[in-house]
Amino acid sequence: MAVVHFPEFRTGKVLATRFTGTLSERYGETLERIPVPSRLADWLADNGLAVDSCDQAQLDRARELRESIHAAATALANQKPLPSSAVRVINECSTQGRASAVLTPEGGREWRLASASPEDALSVIAADAISLLAGEREGKISLCASPTCRAAFLDTSRGHTRRWCDMNTCGNREKKARFRAGKKSRTVEPP
Repeated sequence: MAVVHFPEFRTGKVLATRFTGTLSERYGETLERIPVPSRLADWLADNGLAVDSCDQAQLDRARELRESIHAAATALANQKPLPSSAVRVINECSTQGRASAVLTPEGGREWRLASASPEDALSVIAADAISLLAGEREGKISLCASPTCRAAFLDTSRGHTRRWCDMNTCGNREKKARFRAGKKSRTVEPP
C-alpha cells in the first residue's frame, strides 16, 4: 500500500485565519491541505480541538465554514459589507457546537469540547472568527499581497504595514522573484 503524503499545515497565531490557510494559493494553483476527512481530524488535533473522527459531510461543512470566514475577512479587508451567506454559516457553526473556554494553570486559554465531535470543534473556530471579524482583536485584517495567495491575516505590525500572510512562504517567494527580475535587467546582451 502506497503511503500518501499530504502538504504540511500552515501555522499562525489566529485560529480562524490558520483554518482558512488549509486552502492556499486560492488564485493560483490551489493547494488543499484537508483533502480527506482524516486530514480535517488531524488539523483539529494539531490545533487543540481533537475529535474522534470526521466524515465527508463534516469535511464539507468545515470547508463551507472555511470559505465563509475567508469571504467575510476579504470583505472586511476591502472595506465592503460582510456577505450575508458567510455571516449565516459562521453564526450557524458557532451556535451548533458546545465548547467551553477553560483557563490553564499557566494562565492561558484552552477549549474544552463537550463531545469529541467536529461540530463542537467547528463552533470554536466560528467563535474565533466572530471575535476577529467583530474587531475584538488588536490589529487589522489584511490580505496577502501575493496575487496568487490573497490569504487573510491579522496584521498586528506597527502602522499595519505587513504585506504577506507569511514571510517564510509568500514573502520569500516574492523577494526571490524580484531578485531574479533585477538580475535579468542588469544582464546586458552583447550587440
